[in-house]
Amino acid sequence: MNLHERVRVREVTLLSDNWYVLKKTAFDWRRNDGQWQSMERETYDRGNGATLLPYDIARRTVLLTRQFRYPAFVNGHGDLLIEAAAGLLDDAAPEERIRAEVEEELGYRMGHVQKVFECFMSPGSVTEKLHFFVAPYDATMRIGDGGGLAHEGEDIEVLELGIDEALAMVADGRIVDGKTVTLLYHARLHLFA
Repeated sequence: MNLHERVRVREVTLLSDNWYVLKKTAFDWRRNDGQWQSMERETYDRGNGATLLPYDIARRTVLLTRQFRYPAFVNGHGDLLIEAAAGLLDDAAPEERIRAEVEEELGYRMGHVQKVFECFMSPGSVTEKLHFFVAPYDATMRIGDGGGLAHEGEDIEVLELGIDEALAMVADGRIVDGKTVTLLYHARLHLFA
């Protein structure tokens, strides 16, 4: 039985369409034992996104951002978040969108970018699928200061860190962003091995 045969949507209620779209859905789920169970779930649809970790093998460095994230703040995180450059696709192809985000946030124009995987980061409530990329960088690719777009509320600091320092920051809790942790461990296993 395919998944579409196991879900019967009964009602969808729009709860918010402010920053992104929040819906409540009542549906029936056919359990593994064949019984139908009525359920309700809220889903937050912010669109799909892309993220990229620029790396320099020779210098053993990576480029990251540091910025304020209100949801992390209200959940008790008392510092700016250190993250890989990322952004929503906004109807663009993932590779095209991540190149633009890296230019806006980091100030670098990427050459070849390599998609390494895609995944859902919080599938219990958020619909977003994130496309993960890595790409080599060097000083000749720098075209600006980065920092993001002020009219979008971005106030981004660009960080160049050694891969070992970045991984130590994951271990001691200074880097706690899921996409960034994932990309740093990918880099450790596949790029800086």
